Amino acid sequence: MARSSTAKDAQALLHSLRSAYAATPTNLKIIDLYIIFAVSTALIQVVYMALVGSFPFNSFLSGVLSCVGTAVLAVCLRIQVNKENKEFKDLPPERAFADFVLSNLVLHLVIMNFLG
Repeated sequence: MARSSTAKDAQALLHSLRSAYAATPTNLKIIDLYIIFAVSTALIQVVYMALVGSFPFNSFLSGVLSCVGTAVLAVCLRIQVNKENKEFKDLPPERAFADFVLSNLVLHLVIMNFLG
């Protein structure tokens, strides 16, 4: 009986999350897909390293840190672009995107330097 109640609660939670996400603007959904892509790429690299090995360890670290760093910067972009976030209401989306691009450039310059 408790199990049935838990299953109903889980279904209600998933339904409410799905309906709330349906109201999310398209530009935020695109950023979400980019974040999912970056994180999944990092996970694929970790699985590959676990299966094959990490002979050039700097390359492995650079790839994973690049993916994770890009995902973190994309989360920051999503926070800044979100219209419901009152903290960044005066920040235009173009400025937030420019900050994202510039910080990605710096991140990848550091990653390239780390490769050696």
